[in-house]
Amino acid sequence: MVLGLRLPIVQAPMAGGPSTVALAAAVSDAGGLGFLAAGYRTPTAVRDEIGALRAATAERFGVNVFVPGPPGDEAAVRRYADELQAEADRWGVALGDPTWDDDAWEAKVDLLVEERVPIVSFTFGLPRSDMVTALHDAGVTVLVTVTTPEEAVAARDAGADALVVQGVEAGGHRGGSADRDGEGEYGLLTLVRLVARAVDLPMVAAGGLVDGPAIAAVLVAGAEAAQLGTAFLRCPEAATNPAHREALSTYRQTALTRAFSGRRARGLVNRFLVEHTATAPAAYPAVHHLTTPLRAAARKAGDPDVPNLWAGQGHSLVESLPAGELVRRLAADARAALDRVSLPDS
Repeated sequence: MVLGLRLPIVQAPMAGGPSTVALAAAVSDAGGLGFLAAGYRTPTAVRDEIGALRAATAERFGVNVFVPGPPGDEAAVRRYADELQAEADRWGVALGDPTWDDDAWEAKVDLLVEERVPIVSFTFGLPRSDMVTALHDAGVTVLVTVTTPEEAVAARDAGADALVVQGVEAGGHRGGSADRDGEGEYGLLTLVRLVARAVDLPMVAAGGLVDGPAIAAVLVAGAEAAQLGTAFLRCPEAATNPAHREALSTYRQTALTRAFSGRRARGLVNRFLVEHTATAPAAYPAVHHLTTPLRAAARKAGDPDVPNLWAGQGHSLVESLPAGELVRRLAADARAALDRVSLPDS
């Protein structure tokens, strides 16, 4: 196994709050792979978290980096800001500055090379060839998130050691290179088989996986491991906002939207998503910065109708368990599911 795991379970890097050092350490200590999320964090903060995680566990772990995309349509962002002004007035906050930035990704990659982090994954696009070379020279395993077979081929050609194959069921942002409606919206099992036919690279399957039998299914389909994010949101080690944590068991539907960040992401359907999805422009991270004060104010007030409530389609199956216990249960349930399956002789 290219990831060197005792158990085929990866904790998804959940930028923006839920991912913590404690969560990553607990998952890695239990035999899975814990991840830190570098997105939205400064290089200094990422360095501090790496140091804290190394102090908390001797096991392997990963760090995820966002690849910047092109700036969005400024006029469309201004129109969206005008639309959201009533929301800002309601909460008594100023909208954020809708600027484009690259999330300091080059500095973060340099840091990860320097720190020789065991595993680095990239989301929203491909790392540059010089980055892949530097990471490989530092002994780092490089993963790239893909949502189509074509992206899998491009990731292989860019030097990826393995792929995070993300089905449309996944909570949070669509992790592939493009952000066009209708693109990369394959169901996970179909996508795993298509990618397996397109490239010969190890796969980590992601998207709607929250229990052991689902993990067993993607292992049978050809994945080396399963990546789960939503399943860890109710763990005590996760820094999930209380309103979000509660909504996982009370909200029923999920949908893809650009309303919160300017990039397609799957979340629980709340008022903000319903009212603003149709008009939100494709402009990440400008829209993310624009809506940040709104979402922060609503979280502070415990109002679930305004913040992004990222969740995969299987969110209603999530249990509230310590992360290490959850990893061990998932692995045991996956093993039991595999033991139950047999085909009669022909």
